[in-house]
Amino acid sequence: MVFSSYLFLFYFLPAALLLYYAAPRRAQHLILTTLSYIFYGWANPLFVPLLLGSTAVDYLAGRVIARHPAVPAAGDAADAHPRRARPARIALVASICSNVGLLGFFKYFNFAAENLDALAAWIGLPALRLDLAFKVTLPLGISFYTFQSMSYTIDVYRGRVAAVRNFIDFACYVSMFPQLVAGPIIRFSEVADQLLSRTHTTTKFARGVAFFCVGLAKKVLLANPCGKIADLAFGAGSLGPLEAWYGVTAYAFQIYFDFSGYSDMAIGLGLMLGFMFPKNFDSPYRSQSITEFWRRWHISLSTWLRDYLYVPLGGNRMGRARMYVNLFIVMLLGGLWHGAAWNFVIWGALHGALLGFERLRGKTALYGGLPAPVRVGVTFTIVLIAWVFFRAPDLPQAVRYLGDMLALSDPQEGVRLLAGVVYQPYYLGTFLLAGAIVWSAPQTWDWTRTLTGPRAAAILALLALSAVVLATQAYNPFIYFIF
Repeated sequence: MVFSSYLFLFYFLPAALLLYYAAPRRAQHLILTTLSYIFYGWANPLFVPLLLGSTAVDYLAGRVIARHPAVPAAGDAADAHPRRARPARIALVASICSNVGLLGFFKYFNFAAENLDALAAWIGLPALRLDLAFKVTLPLGISFYTFQSMSYTIDVYRGRVAAVRNFIDFACYVSMFPQLVAGPIIRFSEVADQLLSRTHTTTKFARGVAFFCVGLAKKVLLANPCGKIADLAFGAGSLGPLEAWYGVTAYAFQIYFDFSGYSDMAIGLGLMLGFMFPKNFDSPYRSQSITEFWRRWHISLSTWLRDYLYVPLGGNRMGRARMYVNLFIVMLLGGLWHGAAWNFVIWGALHGALLGFERLRGKTALYGGLPAPVRVGVTFTIVLIAWVFFRAPDLPQAVRYLGDMLALSDPQEGVRLLAGVVYQPYYLGTFLLAGAIVWSAPQTWDWTRTLTGPRAAAILALLALSAVVLATQAYNPFIYFIF
């Protein structure tokens, strides 16, 4: 089930809100958890036991850790992580291993098997080939809920949050349908107090509706048409430079409006239920460096990788050389988190190298002395080049597409037919509108703070237009569902 569907908009969501608000306060978490499991299992009920199992392991691990309080050793630094008894350490390891193992098997088994077969063929040992007849299906949202659930046990171990006593409360936190499938990655510390007590006001609910409607409009009115342009461009045999740049820029708009739109809808749904989720995007294409881009793009993931991977690896505390290595490792794994393919590894490596280079220069880009609009343009161009590896189905096609962007290939005659489609007024107009919004419009987070009469009318108009357009669109994917 996706947010941008009639099933969700006109059936599931009204029923969910009705049941949630009709229930007594003590039963709201049980109702919300049940609804979330129905939402998650709608496409494939077989994935539900995985979610329940991951939740149970981390809940039990948290309870075990809580029974063995930290005892600071003599001479420990004030900011050092607490030392706990052996059962607590075993519980933490069990939590991490179960989550990483679950994610590793379902997300990377096919990738590992394919590369093992390729290696066996390359070294001339076909007997080592697996030649598996089956493929492992990737459960929806597994990259998000394993990270979210695992961060809870780590924070309990570190003494940053108290372990949850009620299993339903914890299950509600992990499975909450607004953010279950594609984030944001919510840390327990961000909602712990809200799980105990939160307010339900008309102001908060109205802002939630506004958030949701704007996010839906981003998805249906902007991301989907831009995605169609990108699909046609990346699916073409060869392109002229203009069409190639047009296609990858359309993809940049698609992935931004697709994911930020989903995040807006998730935040809006959370507000309708009384929760305040953290901001996940901060106008990333207005960044003046790659370092700034990663402070603005998918904030919940970038901060998660920083706090639970970069810092434990040593961060910048073990010398400059180790810092660059840690940074590169984190971005490589961040790329691999997005998908089990070498393209994603290269994408992560490019960003890791650029982040390291900027750190070497004191967190400024090579073009740091240029005027601000030029820095924004250059940063966006670099991001576009990296997006080619993210979007192309494989490495050869990514290289081919980069060649088209640099005019290193002769476009086929069919490029004129492609141009006749992607330059239609509807697609070109949507593309230009997306660019105008990216670089000049206020963010949803700020625009929804005050809901005036004209803004309320605009929100209702966006909802109506999105619903009408949704009925005519056969193309309606959510990019981050596959991650």
